[in-house]
Amino acid sequence: MSGASRPSLALSIGASDFRTLREQGRLYVDKTAFIARVLDDPGAVILLPRPRRFGKTTNLSTLRYFLEKADDDRSPLFADLAVWRETRLREHFGRYPVLWLTFKDVKKPTWDACFALTRELLGELYAQHRYLLDDELLTSDEAAIFRELLAQRAAPSHCELALRNLCRFLRRHHRQPVVILIDEYDTPIHAAFSAGYYDQAIDFFRTLLGAALKDNEDLFKGVLTGILRIAKESIFSGLNNLRVYSLLHPRYGDSFGFTEAEVADLAARAGYRGELAELRDWYNGYLFGDTVIYNPWSILNALADGRCSVYWVNTGSNDLIDELLMRQGASPHEDIERLLRGEGIRKPIVENTVLRDVYLDEDAMWSFLLFCGYLKASEVRREEVREIATLSIPNSEVREVFHGLFRTWLRRGLGGEREVEGLTRALLAGDTEAVEQRLARLLTESASYFDTAGNAVEMPPEQVYHAFVLGLLVHLQPQYLVRSNRESGQGRFDVMIVPRSAGGPGVVLELKVKKKGETLKQALAKALQQIETQDYAAELRAVGASPIHKLAFAFDGKATAAAPCCRSSTSRPASR
Repeated sequence: MSGASRPSLALSIGASDFRTLREQGRLYVDKTAFIARVLDDPGAVILLPRPRRFGKTTNLSTLRYFLEKADDDRSPLFADLAVWRETRLREHFGRYPVLWLTFKDVKKPTWDACFALTRELLGELYAQHRYLLDDELLTSDEAAIFRELLAQRAAPSHCELALRNLCRFLRRHHRQPVVILIDEYDTPIHAAFSAGYYDQAIDFFRTLLGAALKDNEDLFKGVLTGILRIAKESIFSGLNNLRVYSLLHPRYGDSFGFTEAEVADLAARAGYRGELAELRDWYNGYLFGDTVIYNPWSILNALADGRCSVYWVNTGSNDLIDELLMRQGASPHEDIERLLRGEGIRKPIVENTVLRDVYLDEDAMWSFLLFCGYLKASEVRREEVREIATLSIPNSEVREVFHGLFRTWLRRGLGGEREVEGLTRALLAGDTEAVEQRLARLLTESASYFDTAGNAVEMPPEQVYHAFVLGLLVHLQPQYLVRSNRESGQGRFDVMIVPRSAGGPGVVLELKVKKKGETLKQALAKALQQIETQDYAAELRAVGASPIHKLAFAFDGKATAAAPCCRSSTSRPASR
């Protein structure tokens, strides 16, 4: 954002409490129409999955301050906002006892640690309503359990019913139904899945949430936010009063994130001129329902810093995304190539996510990336019983995530940035021996790329080749186009490096996995013959590539980490 002046408005990076933002005069984009939508919603329990840092916590906080029964007058917080102009909604203002709970920090390495922190949060929630012990509306047994929770000594069975029981106590005292607001409900589930205690976590949180939200006559509204809609059979079993609004649904389309008009207004108020195109390229691209949405966290940071950069992707771990993309087989990597080239891919959308399936079901994996904010969906159509959408990378910031993954993989596999540069120089120069040496190292070093919870995840050679092509693709952009056309299993795997302007070198690589019953020499001979008989270099000649290098490599299948033989049509035969 060259030439931008200093921001003239009070930006607040990281603050998510509505009251704090308003009382300190900080920037607040009016999202209070969200309150009207919640109150008008026919669902008693509403689940709103959105990517991280898209305003979920602030919206829940806003809802809390509007609905919560309190001793102080909170009307000045809303006086100039959209919700206050709808006078019909004021009958709900300050009327209900509210239970506010956030699980954003419940990401522990063991179930014992997860349960201990959850019990602590429940104890703090009970402490906010300690006055209930003084009004003699609790039985002796209820008071005993209440004190156990206060002291954070309650048994798991009492913790599972903690929200349900507190609703009952509050209804008796206030004679009003209760509002339950739960932020980042699925954070413990993600942590449990990664750390290996998924079943224990699902069992506990299914009971905790089900008891509080299902058939609870003391409940007025329940609103939950998170990243994913976790499948009903895993955590929302039997919750028939739940309404889910994923980012594909239009009802809450502009409630989270910034719209085009809001970004234009913010940029003007911040003193920026003529930079909307840059902001759009970096942070636009999301579609929530039918609404074009910008990433709010990144917009605020860009306005504060005066420049566009990578902000959102640095606010959380991408480890699960990395592992998902690297562990999958051939097909996803072909699709990733298309995404990296700026193309779209047509995929079914799986809205009910069972986390275990993301490693087993390719459709679940793509949907996981969509709902986590790494892809956007357009041209959504219902075909028979499921929705099909065109998925693509939404903007420059997210594209950097994918680029960074394969750059990092290539650096690790080859031993550093200098070795990556050496590989690409060798390829473009047709230096067969140097390429052979580095490919052998790549296969060896990448045999156990991931080491999650102490368990190495082995990458077979075929997947190393897929990742190799993707690494080349991102490393050689934008001067070169990298294409591949491979068969899965023990078949061919050829790569073409095409210069984007005439006069640059072009490369054809034929990477052949040795089949059962043949030698490396025979596999190599087939690869060389294939390059010539099928005239793979024709496309390179057509674009004016010069010189053109044709290289063939043969590998000893999955049993050997690296045993390449190679020959280039423009360089002397390799010594092997």
